[in-house]
Amino acid sequence: MKASILLEDGTILEGISFGSKKTIVGEIVFNTGMTGYEEILTDPSYAGQVVVMTYPLIGNYGINLEDKESEKVQPKALIVKEYINHPSNYRSIKNLDEYLEENNILGVSNVDTRMLTKKIREKGVMKCLITTETISSFMKEQLDNYTFPKDIVSKVSIKDKKIIENKNSTINIGLVDFGVKKSIVDKLVENGCNVTIYPHNTKASEILEDNLDGLFLSNGPGDPKDLDNVIENIKNLIGKMPLYGICLGHQLLALVLGADTYKLKYGHRGSNHPVMNLLNNKVIISSQNHGYAVDEKSLTNEMEITYKNLNDDTIEGFMVKDKFIKSVQFHPEAGPGPVDGNVIIKEWIDEIKNLA
Repeated sequence: MKASILLEDGTILEGISFGSKKTIVGEIVFNTGMTGYEEILTDPSYAGQVVVMTYPLIGNYGINLEDKESEKVQPKALIVKEYINHPSNYRSIKNLDEYLEENNILGVSNVDTRMLTKKIREKGVMKCLITTETISSFMKEQLDNYTFPKDIVSKVSIKDKKIIENKNSTINIGLVDFGVKKSIVDKLVENGCNVTIYPHNTKASEILEDNLDGLFLSNGPGDPKDLDNVIENIKNLIGKMPLYGICLGHQLLALVLGADTYKLKYGHRGSNHPVMNLLNNKVIISSQNHGYAVDEKSLTNEMEITYKNLNDDTIEGFMVKDKFIKSVQFHPEAGPGPVDGNVIIKEWIDEIKNLA
């Protein structure tokens, strides 16, 4: 069945649908990863977005049970150049078409994704409408009136506190869930922690009652400035325990400390982004998924930059030593991507163990 893509600038592209048959409106972004489409599809940071895969061959290794980052598909749609309906992989239990249909998610193939990606790079992230029906004037009105939801974090965060015990550990770590990836939690457990996961709007007083050794602020979708109540909660935790931020958590810590954030033209999404550790001048290749960044000009005197992006010089990490605050913009847990950054989580946990 034919599928049509209508971009905010009036461009119309046509392709072939797979997965669910429907009409959706969302924010279109691209990911430069060559593999990892299952992790990308289940990453809550993609909630509300339409993902364009720049690698042309998608679906070739199917879907398995181990690589999911959450329990459902998070983006509204997936756009690919060539979809492979007959995967070849010993772990595969179904094909991508079946998986998207089960999750009521629209897929579009046979699209010139190179051209589409270049358009997004030139014009920036745009709104788009995708439909398996004929584009109507009502649909165009839908697109014109669409705004990215300000409450997107509440849709992906857990609703009730959850405790994951590690019988061999006496280190108790909290994690505020703004759309956390499963691999972040897994890395904390692997590094010898009991992990308590909190809903995004949990009060600081409740977190402090649990006598934690440290608190992680997770990744998640959307604009950090939309989370006014969360920012106030974090303010009440400063200096009370070690705080670590990843992605959205990094941006929230920056806002709490008096710095500013801004929306990137087309974001950083992929598993091949080079960042430099300014403390030792070592370069690592990182996995990234974010549309916002911390404004370097707005940093306060107490904030020391620890990582920089070598593609565009944006801030990829900072710390405040006397308040035990550290953060990175990229994903040290990877999933998908290189494992260069895994050592960062280990070092953070080792610091907490030394303080405990």
